[in-house]
Amino acid sequence: MRRRTRAAGATAESAEERLGVRFRRPELLQQAFVHRSLLNETGRPAGDSNERLEFLGDAVLGFVVARHLYRRFPEASEGHLTALRAQLVKGETLAVVARRLGLSELLELGRGEERTGGRERPINLARAYEAVIGAVAEDGGLNAAEAFIRRTLAPELRTVAPGENNADPKSRLQVLCQARSGQTPAYRVTGIEGPEHARVFRVEVLLGDLVLGEGLGSNKRTAERLAAEAALTTLADTV
Repeated sequence: MRRRTRAAGATAESAEERLGVRFRRPELLQQAFVHRSLLNETGRPAGDSNERLEFLGDAVLGFVVARHLYRRFPEASEGHLTALRAQLVKGETLAVVARRLGLSELLELGRGEERTGGRERPINLARAYEAVIGAVAEDGGLNAAEAFIRRTLAPELRTVAPGENNADPKSRLQVLCQARSGQTPAYRVTGIEGPEHARVFRVEVLLGDLVLGEGLGSNKRTAERLAAEAALTTLADTV
């Protein structure tokens, strides 16, 4: 019988179901969600955090994305490919993917990090996503990790294109909305959480009365950009 461990209040089995991956070693999945702050408070060794898995996942993600771009855009220059890869693997993009997967609910944080909004902090979410990739690679190999990345990063992989990498998400969203409906998207702050020194802004982007996406960031500008990225993903799925 497989031994089940716990990941942030949820069984490893339920986390596997959420991610669509089965682990032979579920303890790897549990480790992918352990933030360093928890170890600092409990006295556990630093090696129990998700940082080593994040290191591995970052390397695997970079390779998979680079090969995807290399094959998809045979005429693109090395410079264009590099810019597109940077767009896909940057922390803000990965945080959007992590939210889409519900990783914030699985994070294991120290009390201080939890109190200051760490569960929604983009850097924590991005690192957790990379750590999950590392766990998948370590447990099931590179092919399993590539399949996971292609599935979970699919909207971003599908919409990226040479020539668009210099346009910020808000500009791209505005162009897309105006082309489709003749309307300009609007942004509104729906919440501000956390202490004054570690604010988390929650912003929605709307087209008329329709909410296209939501973003959370340490300032309004970042939250708006993440909301625009989420909206671009939503619109890509409706093409």
